[in-house]
Amino acid sequence: MSDLIEDPTPGSNAPEFTVSEISGAVKRMIEGEFGHVRVRAEIGRVSRPRSGHVYLDLKDDRAVLSGVIWKGVASRLATQPEEGLEVVATGRLTTFPGQSKYQIVIEDIAPAGMGALMAMLEKRKAALAAEGLFAAERKRPLPFLPEIIGVVTSPSGAVIRDILHRLRDRFPRKVLIWPVAVQGERCAPEVTRAIEGFNALSPGGALPRPDLIIVARGGGSVEDLWGFNEESVVRAAAASDIPLISAVGHETDTTLIDHAADRRAPTPSAAAEMAVPVRRDLLAWAAEQEARLTGALNQGLTWRGQRLTDMSRALPRPEALIEGPRQKLDWADQRLPAALIANVRREEVRLNRASGGLRPGLLSNRVAVLRDRVAERGDRLGRALERPTEAGKRDLGRIVLRLDPGRIEEARRRGQRELEALSARLSRAGQGQIEGWRDRLSALDRMRQTLGYTETLKRGYAVVRGDGEVVTSKAAAAKAAALEIEFADGRIGVGAGAGKPASTSKKSKDEPPEQGSLF
Repeated sequence: MSDLIEDPTPGSNAPEFTVSEISGAVKRMIEGEFGHVRVRAEIGRVSRPRSGHVYLDLKDDRAVLSGVIWKGVASRLATQPEEGLEVVATGRLTTFPGQSKYQIVIEDIAPAGMGALMAMLEKRKAALAAEGLFAAERKRPLPFLPEIIGVVTSPSGAVIRDILHRLRDRFPRKVLIWPVAVQGERCAPEVTRAIEGFNALSPGGALPRPDLIIVARGGGSVEDLWGFNEESVVRAAAASDIPLISAVGHETDTTLIDHAADRRAPTPSAAAEMAVPVRRDLLAWAAEQEARLTGALNQGLTWRGQRLTDMSRALPRPEALIEGPRQKLDWADQRLPAALIANVRREEVRLNRASGGLRPGLLSNRVAVLRDRVAERGDRLGRALERPTEAGKRDLGRIVLRLDPGRIEEARRRGQRELEALSARLSRAGQGQIEGWRDRLSALDRMRQTLGYTETLKRGYAVVRGDGEVVTSKAAAAKAAALEIEFADGRIGVGAGAGKPASTSKKSKDEPPEQGSLF
């Protein structure tokens, strides 16, 4: 290398080098002088091509150093490089002959102190909050009494013992423990897989799905709790369908999972207290409610019983309620037979009165009168029809000389047709009226025959005559020398003169007997 930095004399026989030889010499010198170094700087430009490698710039206020993180190293880093983050990068210096520059191959990277970590945390918190992962409307209420509680924590720490002890004291529940690393590089991916794994369980399956998840860890430094600030953990907590309680660190410790969880507990023991109520308090409350309900029922029954007793005093006895209607029923029952008999007798009297006025002689006279009236109206109708005809003939004779014979003949024929039509209408009307009268006469005659005593005989009655006269009483029958009984199909004699023919009655055989002679 000393040969490369000599100042040869102009014109001397100086050796000649290729570009590759110069680049190789520079590379060997830089890598020999600067093996592993730690560089404190601010991250500038960050590039992540599809190859998986990470290219970035480390800078301060006066210089810039290019850096590269190979794919395998980038996937294992606990702190991913972000622009503007102050870090301490550990690696080795080398050159890149293709662009004539030197760079650092980073093997590890860590935030440079508490200020850098908090700055990165605030930046990540703002970005996640802008996406709405911390919004209050996304948070779900916790179940009142979960059957199964899933706990994401280390199985060997004091945290799980505190949680189980607190649950056993308050209200014993089934607990599923998903063991995870609670700090270091494996913390974030394992916690993320635990939250997603609990949500992937099927309700009612061989491994039951928890109703509540508790993510718990004891206290520690910011670096120890950094796994719960990772973006993957926050997104898994926000996307959980199962309500989640975050119990990471002590009351003063705050991580990003606290903002994404449905509830934040200051300590793991407080998380167990949030998860279940106190069984003794529930039993006491249930007993108190039962006592209040029993007291209310007893009081209500007592009050209603007293009210029923008070109202029953104002009601009459059941016997008193039915005594009046029962007496009315007996009174009506006693009057009913007499009322029925009186009603039958009253109707018999009305029937006898009505039948006494409908005598065959009266009906015959009425029929004769109507017949005479029909004949008289028939004569009047004929004369009435003749008068218009004669008047028309006279009028026709007066004007016959003034009219044309053809027109006269036509008018005559037309008048004759009208006259014939009128005569036919009058004849039909008269005939219809006569037929109506005749039908009425026939109906009256049939009524006469129906109301005659012969029709009554056909219904099972009989006429008793004594010495040719109608007998209407027992005394008259005793005085008669011979009795004759007339039935519908003939007569029969009774007594001493039974074999002799009865004397002819003064009345016509079609006339009914006197009232009271039918039996």
